[in-house]
Amino acid sequence: MEASLSEPVASALKAHFRGQLIQPGDAAYEQARAVYNGMIDKRPALIARCVDVADVVAAVNAARDGGMLLAVRGGAHNGAGLGTCDGGLVIDLSPMKGVFVDAARKTLRVGGGCTWGDVDHASSAYGLATPSGFISSTGVGGLTLGGGIGYLSRAYGLTIDNLLSAEVVLADGRIVTASDSENADLFWALRGGGGNFGVVTSFEFKAHPVATVYGGPMLWPMEQARELMKWWRDFILDAPQDINGWFGFVTVPPAPPFPEEVHLQKMCAVVWCYTGPLDQAEAHFRPIREAMPPAVDFAGPIPWPVLQSLFDGLYPAGLQWYWKADFVSDLSEKAIDLHIKYAQQLPSMHSTMHLYPINGAAHRAGCDETAFSYRDASFASVIVGVDPDPANNDRIVQWAKDYWLALHPHSAGGGYLNMMMDEGNDNVKASYRDNYARLAEIKRKYDPANLFRVNQNIRPA
Repeated sequence: MEASLSEPVASALKAHFRGQLIQPGDAAYEQARAVYNGMIDKRPALIARCVDVADVVAAVNAARDGGMLLAVRGGAHNGAGLGTCDGGLVIDLSPMKGVFVDAARKTLRVGGGCTWGDVDHASSAYGLATPSGFISSTGVGGLTLGGGIGYLSRAYGLTIDNLLSAEVVLADGRIVTASDSENADLFWALRGGGGNFGVVTSFEFKAHPVATVYGGPMLWPMEQARELMKWWRDFILDAPQDINGWFGFVTVPPAPPFPEEVHLQKMCAVVWCYTGPLDQAEAHFRPIREAMPPAVDFAGPIPWPVLQSLFDGLYPAGLQWYWKADFVSDLSEKAIDLHIKYAQQLPSMHSTMHLYPINGAAHRAGCDETAFSYRDASFASVIVGVDPDPANNDRIVQWAKDYWLALHPHSAGGGYLNMMMDEGNDNVKASYRDNYARLAEIKRKYDPANLFRVNQNIRPA
């Protein structure tokens, strides 16, 4: 039914649309419908590539009035494929890539189609950055609206803690600003509530002086996993806020710069990011190296955009991905044993488990001060089965599910929505806890018909 609606909707849009409208059969369609996760294979009836806010308004109005299912795509990184849909209309913001840096005010105005690589390219010229994630091809919109955990979280908070305002196209086609002083309820909901409330066409962020940091990976043999995890847990919970380092289980790629003797070995990794004075970095890292001498040590001075894009080449668009996520309050001895059990079974070179610290500055806000609820957790865990070959999907999915099922009883109960598949309303509620009821009320105010429902959906109260 929705596919049959596409022609009249497309015809209505053409009179009010400056961007590109792409339909099945068009030369650009196959490339335009592709998203980052190669496991997602959806066929929208219409893709509206917007070049400005007026295009977004026209597309929202056309989808609503035409009764079409609507999805919104920024960087197309969403693991569950929630930036696209079958038989509906996709609002593609990717042409809206402007970044304006106000160096005097230390703010960034970022278009809704930007990736973090776009932001870093513009802001690094001024020696500035705002907290983002771990891969530069990630979209600004999706990462921000889900919370934004990254290298700078311990020093400067989550991405949403640095969001000053957002321009939003609502379900009724109105353009509004959300900030502490305008539509404050919407601003609260956007900071962790995902794409439930409208299309964010631009973001205004607070920026911080970040240029060259001290960071990069250190690797240890799997045999040291238990000792390393316990040491890292205790260290990172008490470390100065300008030191961050996420823990992971990895299979070493068989390529430079990794030494040949560790190629394809399953190993433990900590990837560091220190934002303090560079002349003090070696003094901070000397006791780390003495306490747990790494087998491979790449940590050192590195430009911020280089650290942020360090793993882009290892994870290009089009791989098969299956995600599972949890927040963790206490990394217990039993949980560590289970992690090691499943890490020894990593099913492919790209499959991994990461534990991201979300303490430090990320704990300054209370659990109810933004929609992002798990301010009291210490870590966000993500288990990802990844492989280039669809023939291996069953194996990577089963490993990820088994791993998560074993660890979930040791979790805080919910997961980071940016790193979850489409797992249903119960898991969405678990991830928002007591904030869900307030989010549902705000959803009823701004999107009562649930037009924006291709997401980790919050249903109107």
